[in-house]
Amino acid sequence: MSALVFLIPVALGLGLIGLIAFLWALKSGQYDDLDGAANRILFDEDEEDDEKTPD
Repeated sequence: MSALVFLIPVALGLGLIGLIAFLWALKSGQYDDLDGAANRILFDEDEEDDEKTPD
């Protein structure tokens, strides 16, 4: 029973740290472009570099 006195505050503290980290990620824009990474994998970087360089 004495272990619960220690473990409950530790669990609540870790949960609070996780919530703060999630809210920071939302505020800093980590979730703004969800489709960009999914579409970026479909295109080859070499093709984009070749189009940008003049011949």
